[in-house]
Amino acid sequence: MMSRQAAWSSLPLLRTSLDRWQERDALLKDGVLALAFTLLAFVPTLSQIGAQIGDLPERPANLLSVGLVLAQTVPLAVRRRWPATCLAVIAGAFAAHQALGFATTFASMGLFLALYSVGAHQVRFRHGPVVVASAGYAVLAIVLNCLGSPTSLPDYLAFSLAPATAWLVGSTVRTRRTEEAKRRRLAAEVATAAERARIARELHDVVTHHVTAMVVQADAAQFVLTSAPERAGEGLTAVSDTGRRALTELRYLLGVLEATGEAASANPTDVGRAPALGRVADLVEQTRRSGQPVEFGEQGERRPQGVDVELAAYRVVQEALTNALKYATGRPTRVLLRHGDEHVEIVVTTDGPTAAPVTRKSGPAGGRGLAGLRARVRMLNGELEAGLRPGGGFEVRATIPSKPLQE
Repeated sequence: MMSRQAAWSSLPLLRTSLDRWQERDALLKDGVLALAFTLLAFVPTLSQIGAQIGDLPERPANLLSVGLVLAQTVPLAVRRRWPATCLAVIAGAFAAHQALGFATTFASMGLFLALYSVGAHQVRFRHGPVVVASAGYAVLAIVLNCLGSPTSLPDYLAFSLAPATAWLVGSTVRTRRTEEAKRRRLAAEVATAAERARIARELHDVVTHHVTAMVVQADAAQFVLTSAPERAGEGLTAVSDTGRRALTELRYLLGVLEATGEAASANPTDVGRAPALGRVADLVEQTRRSGQPVEFGEQGERRPQGVDVELAAYRVVQEALTNALKYATGRPTRVLLRHGDEHVEIVVTTDGPTAAPVTRKSGPAGGRGLAGLRARVRMLNGELEAGLRPGGGFEVRATIPSKPLQE
């Protein structure tokens, strides 16, 4: 029991060691592999594990045979950096080793690893080394036959299946690795496009609403400057307050963009500045100070919702009030929030007659205005409807599924 617990406790250490090894330079790892192959090549018990073709009379080992063994293992140190060169040296040494009739060693397995490396890591002229190696094998078969090898043609063909399989496995690994890299690149591009669309929507919601309110407030202040100078200060104060609100939301947006992972939602300072359902009343009051008569009401118990739901609901009200300021200035507007157990409903109506706000079709990157808002709500499995009312005016209605947070 204790030994089993000790084995389980050692798994994280082993995993950490493997991760560190994977991070090492490829040349270092291949160098260790070449060293291991070289040492194993001189182990007598492993001499039966190796490739042999030709069945020529065996010659005793000498200095030349040692050099040919090293030539079949040492080049593996550069099998990923220069795979074609590695294969050329190893294949040449293997051919010479077989033609001279030296005893089989484990070093001959380096030929298969070199062929695998060409298939997996060769970048340019990927089929060139294979064609040259095939031609070299044919020449080797002819040479062995001239030297009196009893090996028949079917035997040569059967032996060729092993190196061909090694190259094919390497080529398959490379293909899958390339496809995986392509999928990751496409996923990154899609994520980048989605992030750009989100930033564009947020900037549109923040800038358009506040700038529209500031323009209306400035025009009103200019009008009363001559007719009622004592009221001009109120209009200028409203412009200043709106500008400060815009700066606050822009700072929040920049903070979210600069944060990574969960940092954006974990920062309590940012959460305090984040647009949310609890700040809709402030948004309504700001619109009133711009000269737009707005009634605000809530039904049901408001409970804390997810950040996405709170922000989407806030943006629905913000966009609807912005459209009211732009297209129905001075018309009575009503904002109603209904808090249900499974959804939040937002209804914003503006009395008419009034022209419908311009709704541009959302493109691949989403869109702005009501089109982008509709896309935002649908991402939360909600629905948004906007259009002219039968009796005149305009209505924006959104239903957003919600799951209150556990306090």
